[in-house]
Amino acid sequence: MRHRQHEHERVDRHLQLRSGKLTGYARQEVVGSLTPELFHDAPEMERMAANLSRETGMEVAPGFDVFAAYANCGIIRERECTYVRKDGSRVSVSLSMTGMLDDDGEITGYLGIVTDITEKKKLEQQFLRAQRIESVGTLAGGIAHDLNNVLTPIIMSIELLRLTHTNDRTLSILGSIECSAKRGADLVRQILTFARGVEGQRTELRAGPLIKEIQHFVQDTFPKNIYCVSNLPEDLPSFLGDATQLHQILLNLCVNARDAMPDGGSLTITAGCVVLDESTAAGQMDAKPGPYVTLSVSDTGAGIPSEVLDKIFDPFFTTKEVGKGTGLGLSTVLSIAKSHGGFITVTSEKNEETIFTIFLPAVPNTSSCNKQAPAEEQPMPLGKGELILIVDDEEAIRTTTRQTLEALDYRTLVAANGAEAVALYTQHSAEIAVVLTDMMMPVMDGPATIQMLQRINPDVKIIAASGVAHLGGPAKVAEMGVRHFLPKPYTAQTVMTTLRLVINESDTWRENPVKSMTL
Repeated sequence: MRHRQHEHERVDRHLQLRSGKLTGYARQEVVGSLTPELFHDAPEMERMAANLSRETGMEVAPGFDVFAAYANCGIIRERECTYVRKDGSRVSVSLSMTGMLDDDGEITGYLGIVTDITEKKKLEQQFLRAQRIESVGTLAGGIAHDLNNVLTPIIMSIELLRLTHTNDRTLSILGSIECSAKRGADLVRQILTFARGVEGQRTELRAGPLIKEIQHFVQDTFPKNIYCVSNLPEDLPSFLGDATQLHQILLNLCVNARDAMPDGGSLTITAGCVVLDESTAAGQMDAKPGPYVTLSVSDTGAGIPSEVLDKIFDPFFTTKEVGKGTGLGLSTVLSIAKSHGGFITVTSEKNEETIFTIFLPAVPNTSSCNKQAPAEEQPMPLGKGELILIVDDEEAIRTTTRQTLEALDYRTLVAANGAEAVALYTQHSAEIAVVLTDMMMPVMDGPATIQMLQRINPDVKIIAASGVAHLGGPAKVAEMGVRHFLPKPYTAQTVMTTLRLVINESDTWRENPVKSMTL
């Protein structure tokens, strides 16, 4: 019994010395104590004992016997467990035990190796979170397809009803329905963008539309005790950027602002313009002299303590509870700002307003104090009796599109899938002016339908449509020789305009890039 206790004390001293920095205990505080009693939770030790008992077929009591049994049985594989530090905080560790043998092969003691695996666990969590986000993106794509198919006939029906109902009360109701439907379509588009991380090309952007989209998203999804406002001057210059990445920047900053106001408050998104001279630019890393567009997000939350402020852009640094923050949000914001040739500043104090400001280089000579005149609404292009083949597996879309086109002087044929469409086209190929086909259908999908129609008639004119653009968008249909693409939900105005373009265009259209019509 004394020999066994001596062995316990030897291995425990070794573990205590090795794990002093890890646990926060000084050497003199742990000598004479048993590791399981000092560092391990009793419930965790009971689970380890029960598991080992099942593995070995022996009855193993909770405590040091667990580790001794591991070593005596030759089980040297690592075991993950949680240590409780002196201050009560917890740390994930990897623990392995082996017996120390004398010349006769007898166990004279035990050697334990404890490794801090906190960073490893963080990386695992990041990987699992990334997988969840990818799954959410896949799910969002399917939901978006269905929702866009639901919204398409609603939006088109509104325009059809406007042709026959002209009293002010009815038009007002139709306007409200249309506004809600388009807002739903915008929300679906935003969810897809954020969930799938779809990146667009660098294009010339304006701050106003960008911020308004984020403001709508915040108002729809954040708690109602957070009041979101925007301040958007109308004379700002444009800037070059990736709209998806800039959406991500603003969303990350808005989420941080939300988390800083658990009891509610005001979140303000502001756009502005500033010109940095040589001396000002020299005082800011990554800045160059010249005009910048600024995007600011401020909140009335608890503020950021000065001792934390210098660390907030470090990867994996977070002040949030475990499971509520990755520590990657602000580092991602900084990375995106730099990739756009800009930089970011932050001003905050504890219990004071926090303001994050993104500086993006302005496009030269685009600043103007003159308000742009709103574009005049174009009249609805009418048909001239042309025959249009409508192909869609959604009955509501087929019916609404048919009714709309017929009301605007087109003739129509409808098909529920590609096989029906090919059969109808074979019979009426001499009459059909344009085929409007969905890309996602059962029996025969859009790409297969397009290929079959092109075999029948290489000059067939086709408009492709899809509720999930990344699965059959402009780039994909362009590869198939289709020039025009309509993302769902589309409007009657969009359909009629596109039809007129397709019907009137010359035979040389294949040399031109694909066109995508939006709401």
